[in-house]
Amino acid sequence: MSDLALRSVDLRKTYVGKGAPPVEALSGVDLEVRRGERVALLGRNGAGKTTFLRIASTLLRPTSGTIEVFGLDADRLPERVRPYIAVVPQEGKPFFHLTPREQVYTYLRSRGLGRESAHARTDEALERMGLTEFADRLSITLSGGQRQRTMVATVIATEAPLLFLDEPSIGMDPFARRSVWASFRALSGKGSTILLTTHYLDEAEALSDRLYIVERGKVIVNGTAEQLKRSVGGTLKVAIARGAREAEKFRSFGETVADGETLTIVVHPERLGELMDLAVRSGLTTTVGPVTLEEAFLRVVGRSIDED
Repeated sequence: MSDLALRSVDLRKTYVGKGAPPVEALSGVDLEVRRGERVALLGRNGAGKTTFLRIASTLLRPTSGTIEVFGLDADRLPERVRPYIAVVPQEGKPFFHLTPREQVYTYLRSRGLGRESAHARTDEALERMGLTEFADRLSITLSGGQRQRTMVATVIATEAPLLFLDEPSIGMDPFARRSVWASFRALSGKGSTILLTTHYLDEAEALSDRLYIVERGKVIVNGTAEQLKRSVGGTLKVAIARGAREAEKFRSFGETVADGETLTIVVHPERLGELMDLAVRSGLTTTVGPVTLEEAFLRVVGRSIDED
């Protein structure tokens, strides 16, 4: 089996509708995910993330290019690829007439697991997702967050070699999100590979070994979260109250941005002490914090991840 869990080369998808101009959702995406990695695919709404996941998970055919799952062509050999993958679709919902326990168990049985294994994995997945209390209630009576946790439980119970997660924690409270994160880490520890899309940049940073940013159907940057943040010009930001008037003093330390009277500087850690000394000698008050992935995303894309 290939060392690459997923590989796409010049992957393209154009949607053609009657009476409307063609829409190119993917414009030649090259992407690689190694076995056992957790990789995040980031981008604004309409950037092409979901289209890519649908093609990779054999739910949609590309217009051109190639995509392979463990060395198998996902477009030409979908039936051979599907046993290796499991998917949490964006805004997917469990069957309303099933309970979470029935949903997970039935899905595992449909994938060929024996009764004993399916029962054991169902119980474990429901417990991980904090659903034991609601396991025997009809899904139609559950909250949106509980339904989403049921979908995640269904997929993590498979322990599939490659998991596609499209906005897996949408609608969940902070505690449920962290339970989901812990489950994904545990799965990758067992050897599963994970590709997720998310609008939560803290989630991408917490979960991903590497990330790809997609804009207008193209990959515009990839690397670790730390590498992306360093591309801003440093990993720390220093806000200097009333420092805007003396911005020229601090320009050599890194990129500076004035917001009213406050001057913000992005700086590398090794120069922080020197900058702080200068601020103190100038009688200025400072606050220090980390550069966030959101700030790096803004610099790379030019717009917020939530901006349409």
